[in-house]
Amino acid sequence: MAPKAARKAKQPVANEQYFSAEPSSEDVRRTLTVTLRGVERQVEVSNGVFSGGRVDLGTSVLLRQAPEPPAEGTFLDIGCGWGPIAIAMAQESPAARVVAIDVNERALELTAKNAKNAGLANVEAMTADQVPADLTFDLIWSNPPIRIGKDALHELLMAWLPRLNPGGAAYLVVQKNLGADSLIPWLAGALGDGFAVGKYHSAKGYRVIEVARDAA
Repeated sequence: MAPKAARKAKQPVANEQYFSAEPSSEDVRRTLTVTLRGVERQVEVSNGVFSGGRVDLGTSVLLRQAPEPPAEGTFLDIGCGWGPIAIAMAQESPAARVVAIDVNERALELTAKNAKNAGLANVEAMTADQVPADLTFDLIWSNPPIRIGKDALHELLMAWLPRLNPGGAAYLVVQKNLGADSLIPWLAGALGDGFAVGKYHSAKGYRVIEVARDAA
């Protein structure tokens, strides 16, 4: 019988798309036809990336319900996966700079490729460490990685939401049964004065949370 450690090493990594820069699963590329904010796109997806075979329901809710973005500015997609949110922001605001971040290098490669294939030169896919420390944002859209755990999620959100510019806003989609309603008061307390946090919309078991920073 194989040693216990060896047997354990052969087990698949749960939720590796949230934690692994290089997913261990085979890179099996597929082409999908998706509709993002009313625009039909051909995109490439793969294993080892969040929702690697479709536009997941939470992202779909966010894209249907988030308000029209500003015409220009610097936007952020936290946890971009293969790029549906970043692409949607970029196509609606071609004069904006859209930064798409993920820990997963396969996801970043797909986001960059899908944006290029869509003719969207205003999308930049990178890891969090590659984002300039002084870069701030006018808009954040995100389907954040809830399954990384509460403490890690809180740390992630507090690394980026305070970087909203005055008058900027973030829209986060979170499943109700995964803590959306408790996240709202936590964010309000953690962000403190100068930020307003509330439920923007509810649909299909999801909350779209709005985080608005006061204008200067």
